[in-house]
Amino acid sequence: MTQTWEHLLFAHWAVPPALIRPLVPHSLEIDTYEGVGWISIIPFRMTGVRLRCLPPIPYTTSFPEINVRTYVKASGKSGIYFLSLDASNPLITTIAKRWYRLPYYQASMDFRLNREGVTIQSKRAGSQAQAKQFSAVYGPDSDVFQAKGGTLENWLTERYTLFCECMRTKRLHGANVYHEPWRLQKAVLQIEQNSLSHQHISLTDPPELALYARGVQSIVWPIQQIKAERGATW
Repeated sequence: MTQTWEHLLFAHWAVPPALIRPLVPHSLEIDTYEGVGWISIIPFRMTGVRLRCLPPIPYTTSFPEINVRTYVKASGKSGIYFLSLDASNPLITTIAKRWYRLPYYQASMDFRLNREGVTIQSKRAGSQAQAKQFSAVYGPDSDVFQAKGGTLENWLTERYTLFCECMRTKRLHGANVYHEPWRLQKAVLQIEQNSLSHQHISLTDPPELALYARGVQSIVWPIQQIKAERGATW
């Protein structure tokens, strides 16, 4: 599947690994940078969703999404584990739940480009809607750069594998992703409301690091079951 991700905010919070551990399947190892775990909130606009060599999927031309993710390892690979994904497109949330076993939620979202950058507002549907909202204004605030290997910026953004656990079987699955390296900029960010926390972790303080990216086109390979064992490959 190909997708284009546009006008991304990478908002990163440092979190003790012990607090992240209950949120992640035990088959996955918590990945850390200099002993510190991280949780990130990433709003963006998705466009051009299509299966490779086929026309775009109807009614998925453009829609906003917000990912909440953390950083993990399995089978010799570093990757990401999604804690939640909010999207305004009901077809995509249904497909992603079924095909990729990802924790998608339907949300009412408004994503606008203006002189200040991006304004996003999101309110999750359902009985817990009041508890799951996010609104912010963000935009670029530096020259474009590519994060050097070994830096925190590179560690957080250059991730090309996603992991998930089947809710029914509890088996671990993974998928590889390809895109060109991120062309990043420092971000100016004002969060007006954020209740996308998980259990005992609060993300109400300003993030330790905020980055902006104009976007990339990505390729997502089919998901497959894997064995999270030391030395295993897939």
